[in-house]
Amino acid sequence: MSSFDRPSLTIPARYGSERSVAIAVLAVLAAVSFLPVLLSPIPAMVDYPNHLARMYILSRNGTADANPYYEVAWAFYPNLGMDLLVPQLARLMSVEDATRLFLLLSQLLIVGGALLLEWARKGRVHLAGFAALAFLYCLPFSWGFVNFEFGLGLALWGIAIYLMLAEGPWSLRFGANLLFVAALYAAHFFSLGIYGATLGLYELSRIRQQRTSYLVAAARLGALALPALVLFGIMQMTAGSIGSEGTSWFLGFKPIWPLRILNGYSLTASAVTGLALMIPLLFAARRGVLKLEPAGLWLAIGFALLYLVIPSKLFGTAFVDLRVIPAAALILPAFCSLSLPSRAWRSAALAAISGITLINLAVVLAVWLPYRADYAAMIASFHKIDRGSRILVGSTGDNGDPPFADLTSYPMYYAPTLAVHYANAFVPNLFTEAGKQPVRPREAVRRLAIPYGGPVPSELLTAIATGQPPADVPPFIRNWYQDYDYLYVLGPPAANPLPDLLEALDTSERFVLYKIRRRS
Repeated sequence: MSSFDRPSLTIPARYGSERSVAIAVLAVLAAVSFLPVLLSPIPAMVDYPNHLARMYILSRNGTADANPYYEVAWAFYPNLGMDLLVPQLARLMSVEDATRLFLLLSQLLIVGGALLLEWARKGRVHLAGFAALAFLYCLPFSWGFVNFEFGLGLALWGIAIYLMLAEGPWSLRFGANLLFVAALYAAHFFSLGIYGATLGLYELSRIRQQRTSYLVAAARLGALALPALVLFGIMQMTAGSIGSEGTSWFLGFKPIWPLRILNGYSLTASAVTGLALMIPLLFAARRGVLKLEPAGLWLAIGFALLYLVIPSKLFGTAFVDLRVIPAAALILPAFCSLSLPSRAWRSAALAAISGITLINLAVVLAVWLPYRADYAAMIASFHKIDRGSRILVGSTGDNGDPPFADLTSYPMYYAPTLAVHYANAFVPNLFTEAGKQPVRPREAVRRLAIPYGGPVPSELLTAIATGQPPADVPPFIRNWYQDYDYLYVLGPPAANPLPDLLEALDTSERFVLYKIRRRS
């Protein structure tokens, strides 16, 4: 039986002091890594203000302060992790603090789940904690995919507990699987897919190692899939859904994402730290220093194939393939071993992974801390807006796609959605997609909603207002100067493009607020 098959807590004496140093470094890195969330009232993640705005609507639903433009419509949807938990937490604290606590809980689940999974497999903590901290602010997490982060953290815990029960009574294993499948379905659909794929590949690897028969493996796989099939059946019978229609492949990005994954704000920092991580790992694998156990090899091949074949956009959810990378980075360390030849090599490896983590963390802090003033300026501007207004969001950029030339401007894209709380306003960009969020616009404004659209290019708004619209103008802005009361233009302040139509009310380094003068 291999060392991977029977976890042991025995630590050779010559490694005792080194392991104590590694654990101390891990603890310090963890404490520092949670600082950005603790220091930022509104974390500078592109989707986060939008999620926070939705939490305000859910928490105020049914009260005298409820937003008049939105209604709450629950259904048997996945992807509801924060929608279910944050309003309950908001009974004990402010909505802002409850949402931030949910994010912090998601990070704790990621780090704790990676550690538990490695301990369940090896009987000790070795690589997983450092991998989790290195990826704690990777692109999907730093862009604010908070339900996915929470769900992936839950998936890590579920996988670890399943492995602990793998040789135990089937009833305990089935019960734990049932519990986690239900929780993961509610939290985030893709995290449920990661959980199922990981355990399915693990069970298949057991056949290859002749540790189980085909009949037993089929029964175990069936028991894994049964709860999910029941949930999907209930979803169909209750007219539930998983997001919207829409599947797209952007194959040109697949070779690029591994070099962009580690940092969501700086492509340079991401490429430098990504190469600093990947090159030594490849060298260690070639020298036989880094080894995957058989189950780990199955998982590595499975994740690689999944990354290659999965669409970039699935069920209306963007960047799906990108999410496979952090999932693999958090799971695979539990199924591999790293045996460096000397103390000097081990110290160098510890310094390298610490440096990678701290570089990315420094970039996060350099972006998040100044955004405290930017978000405060945005919130102050809401006091210049009449309550119950309709607000359009424009941008001096070319379109609403990620601004890869300057990702530090990206966290401002959805900041105006907070007006749904501070000014009881309607903002068309609020996330209200059926199958993902339990909030939807009321009938009177539903034609104006763009639940996953970014800011509208200001050049397009100018063309429409001056009678020169392109042929394919979307309906929600075709008569924008009549349908909306205010316009936020995101980006550095510039000259008023329509002085006869727009009156500047507030100016900041990242936006200009205009009042729209109604005209026929």
